[in-house]
Amino acid sequence: MEQYDTALVLSRVLTSGIVMSIEKNDKELPALERLLTKRSGRLRAVLVNSRSAAVHAALVGQGIGHGDRAVLPVGLDDRTRAFVDWLGVEEAQGTDDAAPPAFDLLTLTPDNADTFAQQAAGSTAPALAVDLTGLGFGPAGAVLTDDERIWTRAERLKIFGAFDLRTMWTQQEAEPGTAPGVQFNYRLSPLVAACARMALAQAGSSRTPVTTTPVTTGGTSR
Repeated sequence: MEQYDTALVLSRVLTSGIVMSIEKNDKELPALERLLTKRSGRLRAVLVNSRSAAVHAALVGQGIGHGDRAVLPVGLDDRTRAFVDWLGVEEAQGTDDAAPPAFDLLTLTPDNADTFAQQAAGSTAPALAVDLTGLGFGPAGAVLTDDERIWTRAERLKIFGAFDLRTMWTQQEAEPGTAPGVQFNYRLSPLVAACARMALAQAGSSRTPVTTTPVTTGGTSR
């Protein structure tokens, strides 16, 4: 993404006054969700603030937690594998080779973002974890799925508090019993969501890989 484009996105979000994901009138997070579901062909998207959060949400969405076993993707990197082990989820051994993994993991960068739709189409797992950090605007991730139950549980995991993002304004839990025993603040900021969406949209409109240019704000290079 060129510096001029990035400046426009930053200006739009900051002048809106909506810089937190809990804001009722935020438009940046829903816009990124729509782009991801459109490109991937999945019905639902859950936005989170890191690669680890996306993997965690993909597992919790399927009711997989401490003490459970799960088929992991082939070629999963050591760091992510260690995180799954830290969650207390054991890799299933000796399973049917035809069994799909609990999740697939895609890592998007400026070099491969234009092939996101094709990569997503090749996923056979019930949940697709997407690492958006490589687009260059800060830690960001998403879980894409067609399963409403996976989406509901993953959404509930990402907010630390009594109510999820869609019910906190009414103070009435939409689905009692979906709150996990331990909650994490996995919320993605509208600012990072807006920049990631711009980078992904530009990548999808051209076969030429996008490049990111550091933006200087307040005298600090970011």
